[in-house]
Amino acid sequence: MTKQVQQLDRVIIRFAGDSGDGMQLAGDRFTQETASFGNDLSTLPNFPAEIRAPAGTLPGVSSFQLHFADHDILTPGDAPDVLVAMNPAALKANLLDLPRGADIIANTDEFTKRNLVKVGYEANPLEDGSLSGYQLHAIPITSVTVKALEGYDISKKDAERAKNMFSLGMLCWLYNRPADGTLRFLETKFASKPEIMKANVAAFQAGWNYGETTEEFSVQYEIKPATLPPGQYRNITGNTALANGLVTAAQLAGLPMFLGSYPITPASDILHELSKYKRFGIRTFQAEDEISGVGAALGAAFGGALGVTTTSGPGMCLKAETIGLAVAVELPLIVCDIQRAGPSTGMPTKTEQADLLMALYGRNGESPLVVLAPATPGDCFTTALEATRIAVKYRTPVVILSDGYLANGSEPWRIPEVADLPDLRAEFSFAPAPQAGDEAAGRKPFLPFQRDPRTLARPWAIPGTPGLEHRVGGIEKADGSGDISYDPDNHDKMVRLRQAKIDGIAADIPPLEVDDPDGSARVLVLGWGSTFGSIGAAVRRVRLAGGSIAQAHLRHLSPFPANLADVLKQYDKVLVPEINTGQLALVLRGRFLCDVISYNRVRGLPFRAAELSGVIQDVISNV
Repeated sequence: MTKQVQQLDRVIIRFAGDSGDGMQLAGDRFTQETASFGNDLSTLPNFPAEIRAPAGTLPGVSSFQLHFADHDILTPGDAPDVLVAMNPAALKANLLDLPRGADIIANTDEFTKRNLVKVGYEANPLEDGSLSGYQLHAIPITSVTVKALEGYDISKKDAERAKNMFSLGMLCWLYNRPADGTLRFLETKFASKPEIMKANVAAFQAGWNYGETTEEFSVQYEIKPATLPPGQYRNITGNTALANGLVTAAQLAGLPMFLGSYPITPASDILHELSKYKRFGIRTFQAEDEISGVGAALGAAFGGALGVTTTSGPGMCLKAETIGLAVAVELPLIVCDIQRAGPSTGMPTKTEQADLLMALYGRNGESPLVVLAPATPGDCFTTALEATRIAVKYRTPVVILSDGYLANGSEPWRIPEVADLPDLRAEFSFAPAPQAGDEAAGRKPFLPFQRDPRTLARPWAIPGTPGLEHRVGGIEKADGSGDISYDPDNHDKMVRLRQAKIDGIAADIPPLEVDDPDGSARVLVLGWGSTFGSIGAAVRRVRLAGGSIAQAHLRHLSPFPANLADVLKQYDKVLVPEINTGQLALVLRGRFLCDVISYNRVRGLPFRAAELSGVIQDVISNV
C-alpha cells in the first residue's frame, strides 16, 4: 500500500532489550546505514554493568540511542522520540526518559506474566492504559520473526535470535534507511553459516515488508542528508579514532609503535583495533597485568619505539609507579586512560570524568607530565597526533583522558588529507664519526641529561649505539651526566627542570579559543573532554532564547593554554560543568584564584542539553 511520507529534520531512536537481544548490533547497523545516507549523527550505546545479568531484569537491559538529523548536531539527544522495547524490563528502564507523545514499539511476545513480575509490573502496561500518553505500537516481533523463518533449516532458538534483524528492517523502512550495507554485512558475518545468513537476511526483509504492509504504521518518515564540508567521511567511534590516530602518528614520526596493554572496559577496543595493523610496524602485547603492560611500553620507548599503553581508571592506579619512572627517565610514553565510573570496579560500562586529578597528580613525588582530553569521538584521532608530537619532542609521558561516552559513541568523521597531517618526525641522538686523535684528546662522554635549551628535552639515544652508551633508572640523576645523585641541591634543580619543561610546552600549544559571537557575554561556560557536545547544545538553546553566553573548551589540561588566565578574567562568572564532583574547578580555583561555579553530575551518563541550558540561564540571571 502507498503510505504518506512525512519530512522530519531530526529523530532520536533508542533500541532496548536484554543483552542477548542484539540491540547493540541493531543500533550499530542502523547507524551505519544512516551514516552512508549522509545524515549527521551521534550515538550513545549503554551496556549493562554486569557481564551476565539475569535475563529479563532491569540490570540486564542494554540500549543503543541514535540521534540523526539533516543539520549539524552535537549530542545523542536528551530524550528518545522512538523506543523499541523488546521486553518489560526494557520498557520500564527507559520509560521515564520518554516525552509524552513519543512512539513505543513493544515486542508483545515478551510481555508474559513471568517477565512482568520480574520487573515489578502488577499488570501488563500494554493493556492497562498506563501508556495512553504515548503512541503505542504493540507488535509480536518474536513470533512474526519465527513465522517468517519457518522454511529455513535452523532451530527455533536461532529463529528467535533473528528478531533484532526483523526490528532493524522495520525501522529501516519506517525511516527510509538504505538496506544494501546491512545485507552485505550479514553475508560477510555469517559466511561460514549460510543457512543462518539466509535466515537473518530473510528476517531483515520480513521486518521491512511488515512496515510497508501493516496498518500499524500509516506514515513513513524521511530525514534528508545533512550539509557537511566536502570530503570523504566514515562513521567512527572514539576508540577506533584513537587507534587510527596512533597508527598515523607512528607513521608520521617514522617510529615503530609498541602497545603494551591489559584488557579492561572500556579501553579494550583500542588493543583489538591496533592488533590489525602489523603491516604498519605496530606491535601489540597483551600483558598479564597492567604493570607489565606499561613496563613493556616504557621499555620499548627506551629502545626507540613509540611506547603506548591503554587502560581505564583502575589500571591507572596500577601503572602509576611506572608512569613516574617515565617522568624520571624522561622518555616519550603515551598513556590512554578511557575513564569509567568508579571508584574501584565502580560501573565499568558507564562514563565519568573523575580521573583528572589522578592524571595530573596521582604519582609519588613531583612528577609533572602532559594531560590532553579529546572533545568528540572524531577528535580522538587529532588528540593522538598531538600527544605523539608532544611526547616525542619533549621526551615526556602524555596522558590522553578519553572516556566511555567518547569511546563507544560515534559520529561522521572527515578523513584528513595526508598532505594536511603534521610532520612528527622523531630526532635521535647520533654519535659523531670517530676522528683521528680522539683517544689522545680524550673524547667527551655522552651526557644523557644534557638538555636542549629550546625545549629542555634530553637526548633520545638508542641503547647500544657506539659512543652513546648510557643507563637510566628511577633513582635521582645528576644534571647532565645522569649519574646517581643524592645531592640536595641537584635534586631541587632536577625537580624544577622537569617542571619547567612541562610548563614551557604552553608556548607550543594553541591559545584557548572562546566562542563569544558579539563579545557582550558576561558568563563563560568552560568545559573539558566529552562535555563538549552537551555544553555546545546547551549554549545553542540559550542563544536561541535570546541569552548572551560565551563558551570555551580545554583540550590541553597540563599545561593549560598560555592565555587561560586572561580568558578567565574577562568574564564576571565562569561555569564549569563536569561529570565528577568538581575536579577542574578545584584546579582553576587553586591555580588562578578564580571563583568558578561548579556544576556536577556523576550518574554514569553524559549531561542533557536541556539540563545544562537551565543551569546557564540561572547563572546569567544572577550576574
